[in-house]
Amino acid sequence: MTEDLNLALLLGAGVLLVAVAAVRLSTRLGLPSLLVYLGLGLLIGESGLGIQFEDVSLTRTLGFAALIVIIAEGGLTARWSTLRPVLGVSLTLATVGVAVSIAVVGLAVHLLLGLGWQLSLLYGAVVASTDAAAVFATLRKLRLPARLVATVEAESGINDAPVVLVVVLLSTVGPFVHPWWWEVLVIIYELVAGGAIGFVVGIGGRWVLRRAALPSSGLYPIAVIGLTVLAYAAGSVAHASGFLAVYVAGVVLGNARLPHRQAILGFADGLAWLAQIGLFVLLGLLASPARLDNVLIPALVVGVALVFFARPLSVLVSAIPFGVPLRAQAFLAWAGLRGAVPVVLATIPLSANYPGAERLFDVVFVLVLIFTALQATTIAPVARALRVMAPGEAAELSVETAPLERMGADLLQLEVPQGSMLAGVHLDELRLPVGASVTLVLRDGTGIVPGPDFRLKVGDSMLIVATAAVRDAAERRLRAVSRRGRLARWFAEYGEERR
Repeated sequence: MTEDLNLALLLGAGVLLVAVAAVRLSTRLGLPSLLVYLGLGLLIGESGLGIQFEDVSLTRTLGFAALIVIIAEGGLTARWSTLRPVLGVSLTLATVGVAVSIAVVGLAVHLLLGLGWQLSLLYGAVVASTDAAAVFATLRKLRLPARLVATVEAESGINDAPVVLVVVLLSTVGPFVHPWWWEVLVIIYELVAGGAIGFVVGIGGRWVLRRAALPSSGLYPIAVIGLTVLAYAAGSVAHASGFLAVYVAGVVLGNARLPHRQAILGFADGLAWLAQIGLFVLLGLLASPARLDNVLIPALVVGVALVFFARPLSVLVSAIPFGVPLRAQAFLAWAGLRGAVPVVLATIPLSANYPGAERLFDVVFVLVLIFTALQATTIAPVARALRVMAPGEAAELSVETAPLERMGADLLQLEVPQGSMLAGVHLDELRLPVGASVTLVLRDGTGIVPGPDFRLKVGDSMLIVATAAVRDAAERRLRAVSRRGRLARWFAEYGEERR
């Protein structure tokens, strides 16, 4: 028994360290790390080191646990001031957009692959959800407008909830017990109740943590993660959407200015990485490479229907009522990355012994490998081609420092890109609100503490300290000056993104 445990620990530690090192490799190659982790799982599986693993129920359970952590981290790092303006379009994408995607992919699978309607719609449902881990890891590396990033991230955090409900419903063997309208009402209830439960848990947790004097700073991150898990469990017990409860609780807690906030975010980030590594390696271990060659054509059919037809149509239907520009719509369509979530969802019909579920799992696995690699490696060129990049966008820096925390302040970084009207502006002409200040400028590798008459030029990198109360106003002002220069207000520019 001890020898088996030691061997398992040795293998687990080796896989974990290789996976951590692979992040640097995947970053250099421009590939999402999840593909490396899936490949690592295949490598140690039955066709590699020979490890046999076929426990679908365990994979489903651990997959859901990993998704709780990943979605919680996404909620904790989402800023409400950025999320609020895009909440309508994100919710529409996560509900109406999901329904459109399921219908289009289901129709394509039924017509092109000749499968029955229920199984065809199940294919559409399994691949309808964008993957939070893939979206967070890919988009946060790019300089994009805050609202555009927030739209995709919020959608990926929310759409797991309705998709899980639909997949469970369609995985039912035999005739449905209730009529379709009843099932629609049940889904609406579960989403509304899940959101309400997450909000209550978040508000309650915020109140307790602000007033609790825990004996160690390391207990605060554990308490926050515990609260998000509590939100999921409470939602599930109430027959509501646990995943939506997790995301809402995470957003409430992440915007609460809790004690030791940077430590909380750092802990959540590390835990999310661990969850991603474990989840992707486990899914790669569950897959059987000997079967994957036979599903290449179906995977391409489903993938093309999803990426080039279903996703653009779902974005079009969801975004037009909110006046989203066409270029932004095109980017939203291409940025709907799939990752581990569809593969985890494919284990639901597999564990229910639904006819055709094994082939569905293999098709989804190959689809994720191919189309995640295609979209993730081309998302930056696509953003540049669509002219939605925002090189002058300020980005938050994660710095663990007590003074910033006590002041309730954030540290922002802003580069002066080519073509920005910030070039040539003196610092006092930025007219940042009281509570925001440029503390350091990095120019040609040299740090400079600037004075009011310091003049910016292309290539400068600024560090800006801004209190929570004025952060949004400071970012709006910087965006305005970046577009119109020192006379931004003469053009009624207040920093909002152009439509």
